[in-house]
Amino acid sequence: MAVVDIKNLDVVFGNNQTQTLSLIDQGLSRQEILDKTGDVVGVEGASLSVNEGEICVLMGLSGSGKSSLLRAVNGLNPVSRGSLEVQDGDRMVDLANCDGPTLRHLRSHRISMVFQKFALMPWLSVLDNVAFGLEMQNVSKKERRRRAREKLEMVGLAEWEDKFPHELSGGMQQRVGLARAFTMDSDILLMDEPFSALDPLIRAQLQDELIELQERMKKTILFVSHDLDEALKIGSHITIMESARIIQHGRPEDIVLNPSTPYVEDFVAHTNPLNVLRGRSLMTAVDAMALDGEGLVLNANDHTHLRLDNGKPTQARRGDQTLKVTEWTDSMMLEQVRENMLMVADPEVSMRTAIELRYRSGLPVVLAEQGRLVGMLSDRDFYHALLGKHFTQDSADAA
Repeated sequence: MAVVDIKNLDVVFGNNQTQTLSLIDQGLSRQEILDKTGDVVGVEGASLSVNEGEICVLMGLSGSGKSSLLRAVNGLNPVSRGSLEVQDGDRMVDLANCDGPTLRHLRSHRISMVFQKFALMPWLSVLDNVAFGLEMQNVSKKERRRRAREKLEMVGLAEWEDKFPHELSGGMQQRVGLARAFTMDSDILLMDEPFSALDPLIRAQLQDELIELQERMKKTILFVSHDLDEALKIGSHITIMESARIIQHGRPEDIVLNPSTPYVEDFVAHTNPLNVLRGRSLMTAVDAMALDGEGLVLNANDHTHLRLDNGKPTQARRGDQTLKVTEWTDSMMLEQVRENMLMVADPEVSMRTAIELRYRSGLPVVLAEQGRLVGMLSDRDFYHALLGKHFTQDSADAA
């Protein structure tokens, strides 16, 4: 179910909106419109649905419109044209036609924001900073402090509640900002490059913590970032913007494997595809695997074959050598994988893990779903994973 539903949204900054919207319809560029009217087009023709429990990362270079779109979701940037609906209970509220009391209700009960610059009040303790939003809701002091302490415990700052912001490191201050947003118990979190000002190690740690917190909290998060590796790591969906327009929206692996424009292709060219790709995206499907009298061919060069029992991988041989068929599970350690163990993994196995299995076993990785073979990952598939490319028949012919 869509919690945020955006359709044909325009956001214009300036005093000549009627003229500017007309020029948008005529196909003029942002620069041409700026030259003619002095208005800045922040968002143009955006359509986007964000589902419940999803982390949608808005990506793009500086000035692409990602923050302008994010700030429209809580009314900080007024809608010039189109609709922007936010779920409130069993109804959808359109911020394009929203009165003041309704907007204040959404901001205080439905939508919270985490800022890049922390936005902590230096005269308040850590605990009171986290509880501040509840104070604005007239929640009793005892209750708001109880809820604030609960969230400080969640982000690992329980022992710092009496400190002031200047006594905390940058990463700790950002955790306070996260705790404050979570304390409001809003279903929608807007995060505007919250980790960009932090050192790389602290940034990576907070990304991991956000993923862990999201697994427990199940919030709907719109997250602005200019770092594609960050987007691929935390996002369930990624929206890439250029010149105020959305040019591609999809799952992280779809963005990496199927960039829709040269701009997106350049954008993803230098990322590490192993951080996002899954076995299913790059496997050789079972119906494309070679078959001979000894079974399915895993490697013709060293005569590695696999036999199935009602679709289940059961027996494997390399020449005259019998191979141990072993199921890979999340509870296993990579150190348990030995040479000549044919590993059977779920199709959603990460390519990074699959490459480790290949390295340690010296064999292709077999993929099975609900016990039935669906495909395999050969060296050819691993090379395509490293390059971030789909395997196609054209590439097979070229090889």
